Amino acid sequence: MNRFRSILLLSGAAAILVGCGNRGALQPAKGEALPPPVYGEMKTPSGEDLLVPSSQAMPERSDELLRRSEKRQDDEFDLPPPG
Repeated sequence: MNRFRSILLLSGAAAILVGCGNRGALQPAKGEALPPPVYGEMKTPSGEDLLVPSSQAMPERSDELLRRSEKRQDDEFDLPPPG
């Protein structure tokens, strides 16, 4: 009986937490406005536009990963700390 009660309590708590998610469109808080448009843009970005990261926020990896074990080249700027 105690195990059944625990399972029922956990499933009820999970159902309550699932219902807390907001699926509506993003709106600014009351009394607040969206940020002004970026210099050169004609329109103010929407809430959805502000959630999409720019290409500078997600740069692509440009260096080649090592495919097999290779000896590294000497780095002339890898100096010990001063002192």
